[in-house]
Amino acid sequence: MDPKVFWVGFNKIRGIGSVKTRKLLKYFGDLSVAWTASENALLEAGLNPKAAKSFIQVRVSINLDDEYNRILEKGIQVVTINDENYPQKLKTIEQPPPVLYIKGSFEDSDNFAVAIVGTRHLTAYGRQVTIELSSLLARNGITVISGLARGIDSIAHDATLDAGGRTLAVLGCGVDIVYPPEHRALSQRIQEQGALVSDYYPGTLPEGINFPPRNRIISGLSLASVIIEAGEKSGALITAEFAANQGREVFAVPGSIYAPRSKGTNRLIRDGALPLTDFNELLAALDLTQVEEYRYAKKVIQKDEVEELLSSVIKEEPLHIDEIKTATGLSMEKVSAALVMMELKGIVRKVGNLTYISIGDDMAQYEVE
Repeated sequence: MDPKVFWVGFNKIRGIGSVKTRKLLKYFGDLSVAWTASENALLEAGLNPKAAKSFIQVRVSINLDDEYNRILEKGIQVVTINDENYPQKLKTIEQPPPVLYIKGSFEDSDNFAVAIVGTRHLTAYGRQVTIELSSLLARNGITVISGLARGIDSIAHDATLDAGGRTLAVLGCGVDIVYPPEHRALSQRIQEQGALVSDYYPGTLPEGINFPPRNRIISGLSLASVIIEAGEKSGALITAEFAANQGREVFAVPGSIYAPRSKGTNRLIRDGALPLTDFNELLAALDLTQVEEYRYAKKVIQKDEVEELLSSVIKEEPLHIDEIKTATGLSMEKVSAALVMMELKGIVRKVGNLTYISIGDDMAQYEVE
């Protein structure tokens, strides 16, 4: 039996999200063990009585193989946080989704992405900025991420596709459901030049409570988030808040102080977001030189013996470069040079002053409370 069936099984049960999944993994070590656990064991693992009882009731009615096969038959990929192709940037956020469902493809180049979000009721100004910015990013090989909603989101997807770029749509429903329904043709185009992505079980309907949580994925997949137009209570502001909390750059497009659609973005700028008055400022913040170096490194350079040695030492706990040098017995010059290349390849990540962690096959987000 494919181990992913147990991840899918738990994901199907309402009330068991990333936090509870982390508790189950920490206690049982494997979700296949957790799936067959007694109610008392589930309570000891940290589930509350309501969640444990709900799980016990639901699991007897689920045939895991049948559920998993139905998902695959719909052309949906199942990616767990244990998989190598799980988006690396998403692993680093608080409460990363344990399971992603994907229609289309996620590629290494999608690690260099910008989120573009905004109001459903855009103005001509918002439309123009969205089209020009999305097209520019696409021409520079930057993936554009949005939420397939009406307004700014759909314009961003469309403009990116028209410019020949890649785009990801993060949904507040199952990836087998098109919402809004008039975006059926657009969702098909996205699958051909990117992917539909969701952490909601296939078949999940687009309820209002689903959309705010999915915004953490939009920002979590991105180097930066750009809010183009947003009212005072726009959902796009939630994406901006998630991005800021995740340590990602937040840009906001300024507008007239009299324009209702610019009240949210102007407030973001007042509160510390970077005003996007020149697209080149965004490109500079993304460091396109690093993007090209990364792609070259991934394409032509394999992991060498030094990198293998460093990988055996650098794990989920941050290590200073001096500690790495001591542990490997290598010269500082060799360690420094190897770390630069490993960063470009997406093997390690700098988390402080000359301090590194592994971002390969780690489960750091699921090992700690």
